[in-house]
Amino acid sequence: MLLREVIGDVLRELRQRQGRTLREVSSGARVSLGYLSEVERGQKEASSELLASISEALNTPLSYVMRVVAGRLAADEPLRVPDVAGVVPETVPVPDTVPPELLHEQLAPAAG
Repeated sequence: MLLREVIGDVLRELRQRQGRTLREVSSGARVSLGYLSEVERGQKEASSELLASISEALNTPLSYVMRVVAGRLAADEPLRVPDVAGVVPETVPVPDTVPPELLHEQLAPAAG
């Protein structure tokens, strides 16, 4: 999954949810319709300035766009966290249940 493709998907979805055309957004962002189309299709890498202009034209904070993009990238990547020696394992096992001893601690009333 390429960053430019995820950014393009998010921008297109925002535009379409607003019921806006490429022409409307490209005009508001001061970018050519063709270039915006290529950005939305993930064919062009948009600069930070262009992303800010497109976000502004969509009346959407750039930080929101980037949070959605980051969430999609994170959901598509395996969790790989370096250990104390800085070595990144292939994957980090994530249990699908809560260990009984931790569950018991959460359910037991606090002493005190």
